[in-house]
Amino acid sequence: MITRKVVEEKIVAYLNRAIALADLADWAENMMMDGEFDGGDTDLLTDIVARLGLADVREFGLSWDDCYAFLERLGFKAQVMVTMA
Repeated sequence: MITRKVVEEKIVAYLNRAIALADLADWAENMMMDGEFDGGDTDLLTDIVARLGLADVREFGLSWDDCYAFLERLGFKAQVMVTMA
């Protein structure tokens, strides 16, 4: 089941470089074809996941502002925390 939390986790994984942009886009494309979306949020989730599926196309890309806006639409607030490497 694709929920707000599942999409949030994928976006955060991408922002934290736990997954590559290509992997995020592949996941989103697969979910658009085979995923089952939470019925109460279907329109919101399909809109965001469809856009994530295009993120690896040069003309679309995926910016920090895009991710911030997606997270906000999902009901989450993005904050940046910087630590020493």
